[in-house]
Amino acid sequence: MSAATGSVRTSAAAECSRRRAVPRAAAADAGSADAGSADLEREQLAAQVEELRAEVGQLRQALETRPVIDQARGMVMALAPCDAETAWQVLVRVSQHSNIKLRSVASALVAGAEGAPVPKPIRKNLAAALRSLPR
Repeated sequence: MSAATGSVRTSAAAECSRRRAVPRAAAADAGSADAGSADLEREQLAAQVEELRAEVGQLRQALETRPVIDQARGMVMALAPCDAETAWQVLVRVSQHSNIKLRSVASALVAGAEGAPVPKPIRKNLAAALRSLPR
């Protein structure tokens, strides 16, 4: 075998080896891309699950506090007298001006009807809200 023939074979073998390596590298890249895609999908699903858990918690709390808020709305309707939407706006105004959550304002008003003292900021803002209603 001549030196020229040996170098051609070596060169051909190297070229063949490179050709086989390219698909393997591409397959490895595709595998890592699939793994990266799966990781991204898992992260998105985990974020979505957390978002849904938070929403479920909020809905449960809303279901628990809704009856108390409706009772307080009825009390405002009897005091004012006014319709349900106006009573809701009164409760919202009292909540905002007192810087107290609406469900806590409603609880305090209902408890006040049962004999518990209503906190002064709620009393003051409720009186102001009721005075501001058109007669």
